[in-house]
Amino acid sequence: MRFQGKVAFITGGAIGFGRAFAQALGNEGAAVVIADIDEARAKETASALRAGSIRAVAVRCDVADAAQVDEAVAKTMDQLGGIDVLINNAGKHLVKYNQPFATLSRDDIRALFDVNIMGVINCSIACRETMRTRGGGAILNIASIAGHMATNPYGVSKLAVRGLTIAFAHEFATDAIRVNAVSPGLMATENAMADLPDAMINEFRDRLQLVHRTGQMQDIVSAMLYLCSSEAGFVTGETLRVSGGYPLSI
Repeated sequence: MRFQGKVAFITGGAIGFGRAFAQALGNEGAAVVIADIDEARAKETASALRAGSIRAVAVRCDVADAAQVDEAVAKTMDQLGGIDVLINNAGKHLVKYNQPFATLSRDDIRALFDVNIMGVINCSIACRETMRTRGGGAILNIASIAGHMATNPYGVSKLAVRGLTIAFAHEFATDAIRVNAVSPGLMATENAMADLPDAMINEFRDRLQLVHRTGQMQDIVSAMLYLCSSEAGFVTGETLRVSGGYPLSI
């Protein structure tokens, strides 16, 4: 068990990737914190995990609210003793934010950046001290292949996540905290399949990608487990693209 005795704090943990991350880390021995703005769903997920013999707690956490993040981290420390792994998974990602800047209202852009950028900052800073006192830890940020092109508000927000990954890798190194990111490509999640037009999905799978299948949840879960484990002990400041080979660049 790679995460025996560890505590993982997962934002946006109630559904989707967050829930899959919690399940995988719990199966590897970690106690998991389901931190989500939807407290009811977070409690449902934590209960389901506990039914599978995983130690899990739920905390309400709006990552855009620094005070709420601090409170959620404090509750985690009270209940579980500290934090060893932080996964900055919470984010806004609908097609709505893949429009030109001039199309979206300033309020929409601000809301996107508050979650996707400030959320990473708030959670990383809040978790740093408890990780330091436990001898170090691992932070994983969820970026996107959109951040490698950055042609719209969503892409710019994920470009910032890549930048924060490098900045915090430098800043937190003295505390033995590694910081990495994963950039998922087109993934066959329920939300993505419902949100994206079939023509776009087919274009990515059949022409743009080098691996001609849609990405699966397990592809990202496997990358998460590696980057958060001691197996990646010599890896920090990196963004791993898990996207079937799109887009490749020097």
